[in-house]
Amino acid sequence: MMDTMHKTPSDRRTFFKTVAVSLPLVAGMGTGPFGGRIGTSGKLDHLRLSCNLYSFNEPLMSGQMTLEEVIKFCSEIGFDAVDPTGYYFPNYPVVPDDSYVYQIKRKAFRLGLDISGTGVRNDFTLPDPARRKAEVALVTKWTDLAAKLGAPVIRIFSGTGKELPVGYNRQEVTGWVVEAIRECTDYAAKQGVMIVLQNHADFIQTADHILDILQRVNSEWLAVNLDIGSFRIGDPYEQIARVAPYAATWQIKENMFVDGREVETDLGKIVKIVRESGYRGYLPIETLGKGNPRQKVPVFYEKVKKALTVV
Repeated sequence: MMDTMHKTPSDRRTFFKTVAVSLPLVAGMGTGPFGGRIGTSGKLDHLRLSCNLYSFNEPLMSGQMTLEEVIKFCSEIGFDAVDPTGYYFPNYPVVPDDSYVYQIKRKAFRLGLDISGTGVRNDFTLPDPARRKAEVALVTKWTDLAAKLGAPVIRIFSGTGKELPVGYNRQEVTGWVVEAIRECTDYAAKQGVMIVLQNHADFIQTADHILDILQRVNSEWLAVNLDIGSFRIGDPYEQIARVAPYAATWQIKENMFVDGREVETDLGKIVKIVRESGYRGYLPIETLGKGNPRQKVPVFYEKVKKALTVV
């Protein structure tokens, strides 16, 4: 094999040009020479599919499937990554031993899967400051786990309910949420993990709600987990397009709510928004509702994959 280390700069340029020319062209969806996806236009498309394991909530919570079994199933479908929510680790909300965390990390790695993220269920809209402190502590503990797991992001909520606490207005409650998230992002920055705030049709119901919080926290370690199924007021596609530039991960769902009506997701429209936003990274899919996830997840995976091949 030729030694490129001892070539002149001109020789090395010629060598790499020769290699580039000799690489085969790929038709349709495939893998580029440096790992990126190639769309039908021939351009590298840095979008990969992950499975949010809430899709398997029922079998995981009932014990019908273990976390390791679900991860293996996702690798067989063809996913590039998995997103295991904290609920599916033993004894949640208690953080599991490192040995178990590393077992899961090793399992995913050996199956060729990345860990695209993880998440917790928290509530920063509680009136009691001590309880909000406890919620911050929950997030920071699981941020440590995310770092050990190799997850680049940890999903959090603003609050779990739509109704404001009695006696308080939205401005006051938003102040609590901003203060708590700022503590979380300051901590997460030291662990190299991003906090991603999910719009979940709870305290956050609109694009304005989530963008207001992002602006007020003002941290490069805070971004959005864009849940396309949780904008339930007005036109969700318009709101998704506004929030998309701030997304560090997504939740792609089968159905959305247009003017309050549940309808099938227009995946072509969603992919267009994703691409126009300049997003690069994982698109976790999440199936909900009745039905066997062993059947539902592969079907939806193929639909999203097909939508990604259209340029």
